[in-house]
Amino acid sequence: MTRGRFRMLRCEGAGVEAVEAATRHAFPRHSHEQYGIGLIHQGGHRSYSGRGMVEAGSGDIITVNPGEVHDGAPIGDAGRSWRMLYFDPAVIRRAASDISEGRAEACEFDRPVLRDAGLAAAFGHLFTAMTAGEDDAAGIDREALLLGLLAGLMGEAAGGAPRSVPGTIERARRRIDDAPTRPVSLADLARESGLSRFQVLRGFTRATGLTPHAYLVQRRIDLARRLIAGGTALAEAAAASGFADQSHMTRVFVRTYGVSPGGYAGALS
Repeated sequence: MTRGRFRMLRCEGAGVEAVEAATRHAFPRHSHEQYGIGLIHQGGHRSYSGRGMVEAGSGDIITVNPGEVHDGAPIGDAGRSWRMLYFDPAVIRRAASDISEGRAEACEFDRPVLRDAGLAAAFGHLFTAMTAGEDDAAGIDREALLLGLLAGLMGEAAGGAPRSVPGTIERARRRIDDAPTRPVSLADLARESGLSRFQVLRGFTRATGLTPHAYLVQRRIDLARRLIAGGTALAEAAAASGFADQSHMTRVFVRTYGVSPGGYAGALS
């Protein structure tokens, strides 16, 4: 894979997306609606995470939880390369429930970087199985590999609910979540939460890691991604998710995910 390249790979597992990348690209703060599990192959990577600043190097497993704000930049000038699998939350919930025999209804990875050769090998096998051509036995193999990897990660993870958000800020966040395509101002959020505009701005950023504006854009690009994954045409997805036009959506999509909306759609077709 050449440097500066992002590639969405066709993925055989339902509710799973696969990405392969080698790049110097620095990602701004953003989040995903899915769980992410990946492996750094070359170079070093520094990122803000839900647990503070972390660094990952070759051979390290990296994880991210749904809604967890993070960014990412290379360490040094050579860039870095990695492979990543993104799982719809329902996929991980079902697997976590199986592994815990029904005791765990949620799973939260509390270590964004892990150095474990066994888990790295397990991820490599799962990535190959998810992106290889399917045969009669592939489905059961993918399930077994996912359960094995997740069982190992759950040994390093805290099962339970994510950290709480103050009720006042949760009301402001819900105002955006419930209608991400609607225009909203700080004054609107202040009225919703019962705080001043400055209190909303400060509290929202502390609680979520994003300003209200950045959070609104994130929710819109999440919606656009779901629409595109469902087969909606790019221009229609841009309009339906609240962007000014397709170009605006494309700029945000590439900045956030490193791949164009067209490339994303092509990998899923």
